[in-house]
Amino acid sequence: MVRNRPNIPGPPRTVALTDTLNKAVAGTEGGALMLGRVLSLLYGAASYLIFAATFLYGIAFVGDLRAVAPRTIDLNPLGNGESLWQRITIDGLLLVLFGMQHSVMARQWFKEKWTRIIPAAAERSTYVLAASLSLMLLYWYWRPIGGESGVWEIQNATGRILLIALFWAGWGIALVSTLLIDHLDLFGLKQVYCYARRIDYSPPAFRSRGLYNWVRHPIYLGTIVAYWSTPRMSVGHLLFAMTTTGYILLAIRFEERDLIRHHGKTYANYRKQVSMLTPVLGVRSQVSGARSGGAGVSAPDAQPIPDTDPSHLTPRS
Repeated sequence: MVRNRPNIPGPPRTVALTDTLNKAVAGTEGGALMLGRVLSLLYGAASYLIFAATFLYGIAFVGDLRAVAPRTIDLNPLGNGESLWQRITIDGLLLVLFGMQHSVMARQWFKEKWTRIIPAAAERSTYVLAASLSLMLLYWYWRPIGGESGVWEIQNATGRILLIALFWAGWGIALVSTLLIDHLDLFGLKQVYCYARRIDYSPPAFRSRGLYNWVRHPIYLGTIVAYWSTPRMSVGHLLFAMTTTGYILLAIRFEERDLIRHHGKTYANYRKQVSMLTPVLGVRSQVSGARSGGAGVSAPDAQPIPDTDPSHLTPRS
């Protein structure tokens, strides 16, 4: 005799399978997202280390420190046999390339388009890396011009020591100025760290302290001093110093326009009270809690570092 078994409904196999797949997909997506965060952090750290090495080499390059740099502003085997105008043209193009990279990647419209391709947290690190690569290109392909016979050469021992001291002081001013603002934010490390740790990122507040109470752009001031302070000024070095100084003055105009748009009266008042590049004795900023963007929302915003947004060595223009 066959008994009919009760028809007890079990869990729908289709639903169970769908739940399993959804959990697997969610787990895969979560793992991929975590991996992306870790890779962004590593990418930011690598970009910073590359920039640090590029910055240090840049000091040797501009200072013609042949003992530590195989290629300097007055020493490079490339260009032998080229005419003067060929060398000037190549050097000019290298400087234009550097300036275009700094300026275009610092513009807001470019950032908006760029962050559709890369994570927003990695945007600053990418800017820093691109600036480093453009500098490496300049260091490698730069053509010396009049390296042995200069525009001027100081023979007086005291004069030479003074100019060399100013050279190192300029770099010191630029470096210290990045520490007076948010150094980690300036070079993209803070952004990728917050992204990796799932911490909400907030741009640094506008504030002024230390050197920023005396000049609005101490990073630029330091690099200009370093570029021009040399006992022997070759034609190539003069071309480099004039071009980068001109670029800095132009970049400041765009950066401050963006800073006024972003910070309004706070930066406008700061601009009225503090000199752009020339310290004025007895005049200091009365703006509390202000951060000079040219001071460091960008380079990088420079070295040349400069937009140097360096950039960040001034504002993220």
